[in-house]
Amino acid sequence: MKEENRNFFEKVYEVARKIPYGRVTSYGAIAKYLGAARSARMVGWAMNGAGAKEDVPAHRVVNRKGLLTGKHHFDGTNLMQQLLENEGIVVEDNQIVDLEHFFWDPGKEL
Repeated sequence: MKEENRNFFEKVYEVARKIPYGRVTSYGAIAKYLGAARSARMVGWAMNGAGAKEDVPAHRVVNRKGLLTGKHHFDGTNLMQQLLENEGIVVEDNQIVDLEHFFWDPGKEL
């Protein structure tokens, strides 16, 4: 992996570690916070590799519509949903219900 990508991924993980319990954010919100507004896909790639990092709550990062697009990177068929529901977040049909209520914007919160 290129050094610049490794550094970007580490910055993504730093932000993800700050997402509060019971809240979620989006790939795009993290990218925008890091000054790379057009790099939501790169944030997604970083989160794909976060499974090996126990201290990164990757389950709290969803797409801009609240869809659990990264769920296939978790062990088990519904682990991402179960982790979110354990934090009080309601998920129906692989999408967070009332996303605005649970959304955490690092650009406003950090």
